[in-house]
Amino acid sequence: MRRSTWKKRKSIIMGMICLLLFVQEAPFVSADGKTDAYHYSFWGDTVPSPAAYEATTIITGKKLNTTPMKEPSDMHVTANQHVFVLDSGNGRIIEMDRNFKLVRTIDSFEQEGKEDHFKNPQGLYVTEKGHLLVADSDNHRVVHLDEQGKLVKIVSEPKSDLLKADFQFKPMRIVMDKGERIYVMAEGVFDGFMEFSADGTFSSFIGANRVQVDPVEYLWKRFATREQRSQMVMFTPTEFTNLDMDEEGFIYATSGDRGKDPVKKLNAQGTDILRREGYQTPQGDLLYTQEAGPSRLIDVDVGDSDMYSVLDSSKGRIFTYNGDGYLLHIYGGIGNRLGQFNTPVALERAGDRMLVLDKALGEITVFQTTEYGRTLHEAVRSYYNGDEAQSSVLFSQAAEMNANLEYAYAGIGKALLRQKEYAESAKYFKRSMEPKGYSKAFLLYRKELMREHFSWMMSGIFLAVAAIVTVIIVRRQKRRTTNAGIK
Repeated sequence: MRRSTWKKRKSIIMGMICLLLFVQEAPFVSADGKTDAYHYSFWGDTVPSPAAYEATTIITGKKLNTTPMKEPSDMHVTANQHVFVLDSGNGRIIEMDRNFKLVRTIDSFEQEGKEDHFKNPQGLYVTEKGHLLVADSDNHRVVHLDEQGKLVKIVSEPKSDLLKADFQFKPMRIVMDKGERIYVMAEGVFDGFMEFSADGTFSSFIGANRVQVDPVEYLWKRFATREQRSQMVMFTPTEFTNLDMDEEGFIYATSGDRGKDPVKKLNAQGTDILRREGYQTPQGDLLYTQEAGPSRLIDVDVGDSDMYSVLDSSKGRIFTYNGDGYLLHIYGGIGNRLGQFNTPVALERAGDRMLVLDKALGEITVFQTTEYGRTLHEAVRSYYNGDEAQSSVLFSQAAEMNANLEYAYAGIGKALLRQKEYAESAKYFKRSMEPKGYSKAFLLYRKELMREHFSWMMSGIFLAVAAIVTVIIVRRQKRRTTNAGIK
């Protein structure tokens, strides 16, 4: 009887342990199978969170009264919120207005008096002037069109001593800066992004990923024969998966390999200057099962106030971070419900809306910010713009809606720190598990106390020293008097 009771208890304990392990590796799932919004705590655990975005509608070719999109691969949203979609399978560009009404389609352009077409294009970028740049992949070229869709120039077959003799140019993603320099992510290129001057001449590579070396493999190569080394895997940098450019001309890039830093911010010299001051490095999901594997980041969208979002193709989730690298929110997923995807490939922001392009389904899912999402975004914007009072109020409101958002308390602490409310700032930093901020606030608070009370503290010390000296002198005088009387 005792043995059977022990077996039952043992099975219950083992079941609870398995359940805890599952919770550690999986996001929160409700009883009906719908994936709830979640967040990561300071300790790297998944915790519940309100939804920052909610899916509102789906845009298809049918809704646009045009041919269904076939394997679309990229899209771009302009400042006036016009949406451009690269419908790769149909070899065309679809332009929509801010209300998702069809404006035009571009499936050809004129070159030297002849009609030319795209062939499996994979990348699209629209400049501030409305010029279109298309990574015409299977034609091995970059096509530059003006706002009317007329050809400006074609960049193909770059020549340079930096390129191999048998190099085949196959552009996959593309951006252009204000100086009209073109940056291309090309297939099979491990040296970073290809930089072209305004006239289309190849100049250099920028931002190559560092080589990820397996120490065991490296040690084995040191002792292997030449024949054995020739059969081993070469140590090569990982390829980028996408890029985007902010208003200041900095390039944000993602790498498919989890590696050390799957998200980068590159300056003109190709140096990574992304701030990683959050609780964890921006990398997508922190917890994952062995079967599912880590996040594979395939796109990045840069918003205002240094906020940026990355798209995880393996789990269909979107992760948004602020400029310091703090995780703000997570949404999306793989599935067949509204707000989930089959094969997400591109991510773009349109005001308070977020658009996700699904390659397999040929559709765009439109997300709208919730009250929680708007409050959190406005708090970040207010702090970024130097409005500490407003940001403190908004961060407090966000914390009321989501008690698990430790970053909100850090935001309040930073706002109070700028307002020189050091004591209160230290309290919020302590609550947010922010040691650097707490140390800074406490140090400044201590200095403030020293400045406020320095005069009376020094006076007290002086009086104490004077009193001690007086006592010593009096005692010595008494001793002398006593000794003189004895003699």
